[in-house]
Amino acid sequence: MKSTLKFSAVLVAVALVMGAGATLLLLASSPALAAAGAAAASVSSDVWTWGLAAAAASTALAALGAGFAVAKVGAAAIGALAEKPELFGRLLIFVGLAEGIAIYGLIVSILILNRLT
Repeated sequence: MKSTLKFSAVLVAVALVMGAGATLLLLASSPALAAAGAAAASVSSDVWTWGLAAAAASTALAALGAGFAVAKVGAAAIGALAEKPELFGRLLIFVGLAEGIAIYGLIVSILILNRLT
């Protein structure tokens, strides 16, 4: 049990480091992207910068929420599956619904990016 908790803690730490790195990379490259995007489109540099930040935040927060939901639902599903294996199909639907949160965030970010151009 302790090895599973250590493995989960390592996965969470890796996800947080990767998310922080991607956020820092976005913030560092944002002025250059904003200048290039604003020159190509008729959108001001500030609007372009905030649009990119909003798209990134939408995707990142939805992915974090989906990961949390899948962790909770998946743990409960495995517990129920251990007692009643015939519930596999129903439990798979619950995990799929939790994963749908990430897809909604991705769709919102695509809509934001389409609105900028």
